[in-house]
Amino acid sequence: MFRKLFLAVVLACGNAYAFPTKPVRMIVPFPPGGATDIVGRLVAAKMQEVWGQPVVVENRPGAGTVVGTDLVAKSAPDGHTLGVVVTAHVINPSLRPNMPYDTVKDLAAVSQVSVQHLVIAAHPSLEANNVAELIALAKKHPGKLGYATPGSGTAMHLSIELLKTQAGIDLVHVPYKGGAPAQQDVIGGRVPILLDVLYAVQPLINSGKIKVIALLSPTRPASARNYELVTETVPGVSALSMVGLVAAAGTPRELVQRISSDVARAVKGSDLTERMTQLGMEPVGSSPEAFDALIRAEIDKWARVVRLSGAKAD
Repeated sequence: MFRKLFLAVVLACGNAYAFPTKPVRMIVPFPPGGATDIVGRLVAAKMQEVWGQPVVVENRPGAGTVVGTDLVAKSAPDGHTLGVVVTAHVINPSLRPNMPYDTVKDLAAVSQVSVQHLVIAAHPSLEANNVAELIALAKKHPGKLGYATPGSGTAMHLSIELLKTQAGIDLVHVPYKGGAPAQQDVIGGRVPILLDVLYAVQPLINSGKIKVIALLSPTRPASARNYELVTETVPGVSALSMVGLVAAAGTPRELVQRISSDVARAVKGSDLTERMTQLGMEPVGSSPEAFDALIRAEIDKWARVVRLSGAKAD
């Protein structure tokens, strides 16, 4: 009722698509310092420049991105609250019962911002340097090797659950509220294996603080052709991470299109494009319709992975 009344008032005032008329909140469902936070802050800084209004990043981690995304779903449908979503957004519907919002009905897809490559990395002391050696080590020590991820229900979590099923191994999931704390515990040797976005841990790889086991990409990216792929050893185990923007359902369609167009232009043709590429991201900048179609397809895809792997939210 509130949404309908709000929209009716806005339309009556003739200001439906004046945007932005005040600071924009960009909700990042992870703590500061991780991969998603990096993308969110890059996009926020560029859109602040484009829109001439402050774009303020708010970190709202928790429940595998559900806490932050729920805030967006329940916000006023005026475009002034946008949410950064990652692959967990399309995994949660099948992994988490009793979601406080409907992923498709309560949120409006705005644009897919980018695609990222995922990496299995490890503390340098781990007695495995490739996928075959990791599988052998896991079989030698079943239920003893932990793997850290930025959170339960992420693409990193589900991909390794699928690897466990396909390779017949037992690894222990150690979820964190974001990539930064997961990275620190692997660097410190408290957890031996790390699953994260490649660009976020590349400095740690370059400095020798962690080592690469393999990428989860379906094909070798041009920026990292020297890295092994998991699917080359265990066929069918692959995944990419997506980052996109959503708004509250009920946001006027013309406004969603306007925001999407502004974001897409920045992602595909500005200094933001260059910066993202330098960091190892693949800029996308899709339309609302294309991103909505991707979300629906990915929900179905990951539901099958959840069923096959038997994964549970930690």
